[in-house]
Amino acid sequence: MKFLECSALDRLNDFLGNLNLGERTIKGCLEAYSCKHAGSDKKLSISLETEILDYLGKSSDTDSSSPDQTFLTRTSRKTLVYLVLTLYHMYPDYDFSAVKAHQFFTEESRDCFKQIFDTYMHEASKEWAETVGGASLLDTLFKALDEVVKLVDCDIYGYVPDFEADPLLESGGTIWSFNFLFYNRKLKRIVSFRFSCFSNLIADGLLIDDIHNEYDEEIFADMDI
Repeated sequence: MKFLECSALDRLNDFLGNLNLGERTIKGCLEAYSCKHAGSDKKLSISLETEILDYLGKSSDTDSSSPDQTFLTRTSRKTLVYLVLTLYHMYPDYDFSAVKAHQFFTEESRDCFKQIFDTYMHEASKEWAETVGGASLLDTLFKALDEVVKLVDCDIYGYVPDFEADPLLESGGTIWSFNFLFYNRKLKRIVSFRFSCFSNLIADGLLIDDIHNEYDEEIFADMDI
């Protein structure tokens, strides 16, 4: 995967890099990649596909209705490899070899992504309107994504790691986090968008119990791979 420079994404990254909102800080990052293998990607992709095939074989033996069956075709397996490779580039110090297909979900349209963005990034959008102005934060995001990966031709994937295997949660103080990947198969490009919220109270040494429980589960309940 080759990292692609994009000034439109840089503008958003400058705003979302460390957005302090008092008790909370929101951090967001967009990165664009070409799906062309670079460095150790080829070796890693072969290893990942072997693991995927092995896992799918075991999955099909035990549960024919498993959502992992979505990735049985060669094209879909290749897509899964690209998604996992992107995660490796997003979090270079983390091992994603245990990632499984069911940890990705697909969006039929932008509506579900917009719902999540509007719900969790409301304060960030308000801050953008007050300090930057012009087009809304979401519209600016969509325009930047369209410039890089042509949204009309994109498949949108979300990555939902197991709670104990989320690289962001390991840093402590994470209230919620999301990872989305916008994949244009024609252009062979992926834009990753991760955005998270961290408690400044925990950073100040205060305790917050069960801070995650009011989030996440309900919003993904009706989403299928």
